[in-house]
Amino acid sequence: MISLNYRDSRPIYEQIRDGLRKLIVTGALGADEKLPSVRALAAQLAINPNTIQRAYNELEGEGYIYSVPGKGSFAAGNTAADSARRAELLAQVQELLSELRYLGASQQELLDLVKEVCPS
Repeated sequence: MISLNYRDSRPIYEQIRDGLRKLIVTGALGADEKLPSVRALAAQLAINPNTIQRAYNELEGEGYIYSVPGKGSFAAGNTAADSARRAELLAQVQELLSELRYLGASQQELLDLVKEVCPS
């Protein structure tokens, strides 16, 4: 499900958050599908449950999951998180494209890259 890289400069909770976000976005975790409990995931990954809780709290704040008291956490369907995350990612792409242009990448190289990633 999720693998941790202890050599990664990102904190463990961010790796968990990003891993779960990827599972939700790719459809590996469907809408309304139950996530592992905090304790179960902490035991599986051999880390502190507070780390899992922090990742879950951030995902809930972003709108990717929702919690039902006494039942657990579930993957959210299409929500407002999609548009917020989309805007965030578009800003990152714009920043990367600007840096690539500064480093000498041609417009055609960038267009080819977009076509490679997003074929019609």
